[in-house]
Amino acid sequence: MPDHLTASAVVLDAAGEHVLLTLHAKAGLWFQLGGHCEETDTTLAGAAHREAVEESGIDAARLRIDPSPVQLSPHPVPFCRPDGLASGAVVHHLDVRYLVVADARVDPAASEESLDVRWWPVDALPEPEPGLVEAVALARARLAQASSGSSGSTGGSTLLAADQPSR
Repeated sequence: MPDHLTASAVVLDAAGEHVLLTLHAKAGLWFQLGGHCEETDTTLAGAAHREAVEESGIDAARLRIDPSPVQLSPHPVPFCRPDGLASGAVVHHLDVRYLVVADARVDPAASEESLDVRWWPVDALPEPEPGLVEAVALARARLAQASSGSSGSTGGSTLLAADQPSR
């Protein structure tokens, strides 16, 4: 405390034209899907995949994750106020963000942590905050790279159907 390791999923449709975002209940802002790691998570990619499933209501088998992060984002989280935190202290997240690809732009369902979950055109984000814009751009670049079969800087990483260890 007050810093947390979190894992996020930048969920794109297979064409990379739409991103799935959640209207966060506490913040009242649109974000990528994600959250805190849990004791049952064995990898950060697995945590991001789990969060994508939990927060979107999309079946795990329909979401494929790239096991290499697309972005590391250290940032303050002013709306997070856990018990026992000193007055005036600010929580920070080190968010490890992953590309997750949905087989199709299936209808999501909001979780208890969200006010809404919906697909947005990547060039018309509802909250074009620089960190989100950058995360979406990096995820799109990774998707294009994976689609072209280029090994590039990811060492030829492939999209995995679930929380499978990368080799």
